[in-house]
Amino acid sequence: MDRDYQKLDQFSLPKGFRGRSALVVQLWWLTQSTFFSMSPQFTYKWRSFLLRCFGAKIGKGVIIRPSVRVTYPWKLTIGDFSWVGDNAELYTLGEIEIGSNVVISQKSYLCAATHDYTKETFDMVDKKITIEDEVWLAADVYIAPGITVKKGTLVGARSSVFNDLPAGMICVGSPAKPVKARV
Repeated sequence: MDRDYQKLDQFSLPKGFRGRSALVVQLWWLTQSTFFSMSPQFTYKWRSFLLRCFGAKIGKGVIIRPSVRVTYPWKLTIGDFSWVGDNAELYTLGEIEIGSNVVISQKSYLCAATHDYTKETFDMVDKKITIEDEVWLAADVYIAPGITVKKGTLVGARSSVFNDLPAGMICVGSPAKPVKARV
């Protein structure tokens, strides 16, 4: 049976999807590619300040590396004393809420939106990601749209998270599954 699965010429973002005007979006991307990414490694307060200027809610003592990418900072919340490592991607097409004392290790990718594959128009669907307090996402972890990782969970390196994860567990694999309690 020959059918169309997606017609990208019919795709359009919902009105207001970005949450700010195209001008503000472009201004952020320019700021991120210059003042943010070229700032010295130790200027964590500077990068937090820049994110706050564009609407992010950033707690105290947050460490964000200069190579971190944030799509729309006004959709980002990070609690106190959390760390975001080198080359992490916070794809904030939807909201991303990160608790306190969280480690998001290098090259991790948090993706807060997807496309509706059941529609030919390939509609964009945003789904909030919640990373609760004291979670550690090890290197190169993928977090799918709509996921909640509960308090104290450790997600092993290169794991892919497609379902919510329970509190206080070590979870590994693709898809990530709990293997034992975190001590």
